[in-house]
Amino acid sequence: MTAADEQPIAIVDNWLNIAHKVPSPNFNQRPQNVPVSLLVIHNISLPPGEFGGGYVQQFFQNRLDASVHPYFVTIANLQVSAHLFIERDGKVTQFVAFDQRAWHAGASSFDGVANCNDYSIGIELEGTDELPYTDEQYVVLVKVTRQLLLTYPTLTPARIIGHEHIAPGRKTDPGPAFDWSRYSASLGT
Repeated sequence: MTAADEQPIAIVDNWLNIAHKVPSPNFNQRPQNVPVSLLVIHNISLPPGEFGGGYVQQFFQNRLDASVHPYFVTIANLQVSAHLFIERDGKVTQFVAFDQRAWHAGASSFDGVANCNDYSIGIELEGTDELPYTDEQYVVLVKVTRQLLLTYPTLTPARIIGHEHIAPGRKTDPGPAFDWSRYSASLGT
């Protein structure tokens, strides 16, 4: 059972009440007068294709030990973050307050507007492009998304996309394993 099953979801002072709070140094201020109007779904696994171990949390805190795995050498010096990370069992970690600019999208554009980090919330699902996501992840993602839609009136179902949609040719996540139909149907959109 996850925190999402135990209590109603709410956003309090820009933090999700069910999330484990693990602040990342990788954030900055959003531009003034730019509302949150986009939700970007990503995936991540560290090392690639492996789950658990706390490496994603370490990575988003700039604490990843490059000596643990050869792949970590290639990413240990990157400074990235997301607002939320949903693990395979549905556990949620929040790294950046929703009113702050997390560094998740990189070079990106949506509907002709560049720099998606300026106006988006980034959610990382523990997974890969090819492995199915878990039922627990979909349940929690839907609950969190519903709360975000209620909290941010400029965020609409039409403005929920994958990283692959805002950085085509550069990013492929959440990939073909993500069931957009299931997600949309669960949201009622």
